[in-house]
Amino acid sequence: MTLIRDDRAMKDVYIETLINLANEDHNIVVLDADLMNSNSTVHFMKAHPKRAINMGVQEANMLGAAAGLAATGKIPFSHTFSCFNTRRALDQIYMSVAYARLNVKIVGTDPGIMAAFNGGTHMPLEDLGVVRGIPTMTVIEPVDNVMMEALIKDVAYLDGPVYLRVNRKEPMRIYAPGTKFTIGKGMTVRDGKDLTIIASGIMVAEALQAAELLEAQGVSVRVVNIFTLKPIDRELIARCAQETGAIVTCENHNVINGLGSAVAEVLGETHPVPLERVGVQDLFGEVGPVDYLQKRFEMTAEHIVAKVQKCLSRKTKED
Repeated sequence: MTLIRDDRAMKDVYIETLINLANEDHNIVVLDADLMNSNSTVHFMKAHPKRAINMGVQEANMLGAAAGLAATGKIPFSHTFSCFNTRRALDQIYMSVAYARLNVKIVGTDPGIMAAFNGGTHMPLEDLGVVRGIPTMTVIEPVDNVMMEALIKDVAYLDGPVYLRVNRKEPMRIYAPGTKFTIGKGMTVRDGKDLTIIASGIMVAEALQAAELLEAQGVSVRVVNIFTLKPIDRELIARCAQETGAIVTCENHNVINGLGSAVAEVLGETHPVPLERVGVQDLFGEVGPVDYLQKRFEMTAEHIVAKVQKCLSRKTKED
């Protein structure tokens, strides 16, 4: 399977889709914390100048304002880098938005190691753990532009707060145009019988490459994309555990309290099997290009292969 990188940045596909939706619904508004060029929300401001607000470098205030707009019936989308839209504004997200069950869409960009040259201070490796622990919150990480375009309307009209984790750059193409997606349901992107790799975000492409390498070794691996971390697809995870007998998770996040932890919770309560986790091993981020950082934090296809082999050896011992 040859993966191709899309020629359009995800942030551009996202904002074009949101503009089109806003053309039909005047309740949709955009807020940004002084990153309108970086997040492409400047294009929304040009299209709908009366419904776009640059809040300046005031992330907590932005979430408070978004909550106020939602309380009046608007559908606010708030934007800044993921590190600021979670760590810095956490109390406002928890109390002003989620506790009040308001319809605010929190868009965090540059997730995980995608912050690249902005370095460790801007590298959110804990954001999924932070937001998935908030009651009423839905947590989504689109994997490519097809998914992004398909999900925006559903995100807008989903009742309650949503955290949308967005890669600003050009993603790998995973899905064919026209593919349908359901929030809360994972998707099998490659079938296999010996083990299941459950991946999210940029790690779906790495998982598919790992599956190719493993096929050459005679290992049949299933690859599942869990793009909704909360509510997570418990039924699919349990079925994969039953059918393949071993799981490896792959995420652009700390392995603590992210996708791997969420899957482990499901397995522990449904069908325990050997589990290994690929992701950042409880470290702070660093400065560097993404390809370097993937190697530095052991998040490449080759590292996934090693974890699969380790997990399969555990499965064999238990059998």
